[in-house]
Amino acid sequence: MSDVATVRTVDDIERRARLARRHRLAGDSPAADVVDATRGLVCLHATDPSTVYLSARARVPGMTIADLDRALYEDRSLVKHLSMRRTLFVFPRDAMPYAQAGGSDRVAERERKRLVAEVEKAGLFTDGARWLDEAADAVLDALADGEPTSYTALRDALPVLQGSMTYGEGRSWGGQVSIGPRVLTVLSAEGRIVRATNDGSWRVSRNRWATTQSWLGAGIEPLAEVDGVTWLVEQWLRSFGPGTENDLKWWLGSTLTLVRKALSALDIVEVDLGGATGYLMADDVEPVAPVEPWVALLPGLDPTTMGWKDRDWYLGPHREPLFDTAGNAGPTLWCDGRIVGGWWQNDAGEVVTHLLEDVGADAHRALDAEAEALTEWLGGVRVMLRFPSPLSKRMA
Repeated sequence: MSDVATVRTVDDIERRARLARRHRLAGDSPAADVVDATRGLVCLHATDPSTVYLSARARVPGMTIADLDRALYEDRSLVKHLSMRRTLFVFPRDAMPYAQAGGSDRVAERERKRLVAEVEKAGLFTDGARWLDEAADAVLDALADGEPTSYTALRDALPVLQGSMTYGEGRSWGGQVSIGPRVLTVLSAEGRIVRATNDGSWRVSRNRWATTQSWLGAGIEPLAEVDGVTWLVEQWLRSFGPGTENDLKWWLGSTLTLVRKALSALDIVEVDLGGATGYLMADDVEPVAPVEPWVALLPGLDPTTMGWKDRDWYLGPHREPLFDTAGNAGPTLWCDGRIVGGWWQNDAGEVVTHLLEDVGADAHRALDAEAEALTEWLGGVRVMLRFPSPLSKRMA
């Protein structure tokens, strides 16, 4: 950590300018292509399949669905991968070793232990660890020919994946859960298999699975956890900084101990965020000039909306209408680095906006124009949100 005589204050205005440029939302800082857009955000949220496309489209002028499909399924320069916070992301291919060591390995260990304990508790297997190892080997053998294969085909071919457990017994939401998909979750978090091609449209996830070796041409290079976390922290600071330890701990789904180890290994400086201690890379401390006025329509779970734990500086009083109780963000309207409302589609597929504050006539017109452009881009296709915001539920 660099020594500095004076702690510089980074106010909300500068943070919003940094956000606009680093996240490729300002008019003077568009992304060159979908990989460039992804790097600008470290990774794209992929829990909701449509988010990946809508997030990229908001940052890459003229982007088409085919552009992102090509990067995912032909060039394979972008890869879907389960990582931090047990969340599915899209990473640039060369980020995979760091994502694996810094996030995925931690998730894999938890998922493996949980599945072993649950199948034993359910009475399916007396030695859950042995069963899981056998099931994993069977899946890898079935995928050895390099042909992407659906879960259904794997389940039908492999009896070891068949079976189910009861959850929520006696509850209205209870039911049966299959054990097969959980095996694939463990294998994917361990980096041994990946989500390859998709049998569905861009709005749905019907992925086929492949071994990492066959899909990417090589396995994921093993790294120490601290090295992966340190790399991820540096990338986050360059894209989202300044931010706090609390922001980093939440984003990584990690511990403060690991965050502090990473920060101590990096050349960083402390800055004042209105009374809270934030961090920037030492070569990124120069003040950032304001940007020209801008607006954007971002999808639910967009990386910008979800990028910080402490969000008041860009979210203001709008948490309740735009985030569900689990903390998932719905579609949002942005104006000059602040969230000012939400959007959804009506039955005709038209994008409808709802402002939660007065933004002035010019910004209102710009948001309307963006809504029309997104309506045209969608071409009447309706995106069904996995996590609709309270506002969109109420207004749609």
